[in-house]
Amino acid sequence: MIRIVDYGVGNIQAFMNMFKRLDIVAKRAHTATELQDATHLILPGVGAFDHAMEMFNKSGMRPALEELVLDKKIPILGICVGMQMLAGSSDEGKLQGLNWIPGHVRSFSSNPQSNSLPLPHMGWNDISIKLHGPLFKGFDNFPRFYFLHSYYFTCQEREHVAATAEYGFNFDCVISSENIYGIQCHPEKSHSSGAKLLKNFSEL
Repeated sequence: MIRIVDYGVGNIQAFMNMFKRLDIVAKRAHTATELQDATHLILPGVGAFDHAMEMFNKSGMRPALEELVLDKKIPILGICVGMQMLAGSSDEGKLQGLNWIPGHVRSFSSNPQSNSLPLPHMGWNDISIKLHGPLFKGFDNFPRFYFLHSYYFTCQEREHVAATAEYGFNFDCVISSENIYGIQCHPEKSHSSGAKLLKNFSEL
């Protein structure tokens, strides 16, 4: 059972629609109890980092999610701000992230290689796959995905970088560590590439 963590932040219905088209069973989880039957977890997120972390911490689901992910090794996929929450901290706010994959979230506007580019980084962009793990089964080296963000994840350890994209410079856009995955782009808006990635995730 795929459980989509519904803590009040993120376009949950778009994921529900995508999984329905894929004929994959997925349900929302509003409470810690509803998480308990999860075999896979989706952590969505949109908007500001601190708001997402505050809403998640208030949801009452964090202890249960930590047990499932860190102790029971249930696969989880953080998406957009949900990926950024996997970091330890963000330039966008003051709250601590989950720190499940060590890293820091930075602003494109603070990087001299990208500070003159339009923000947010929006639209279709190629990604360059660095780790051909199960998440990218059946993909070529440079699939296209849809992006919408002004901040980017910087991994502390390069071994956690599964793919990069270019926006003035190469930034980390897909990350992984054991059962924990994050993707900056939006698979729910990325048509066939997004559907393939979510299907691969469901088969982990």
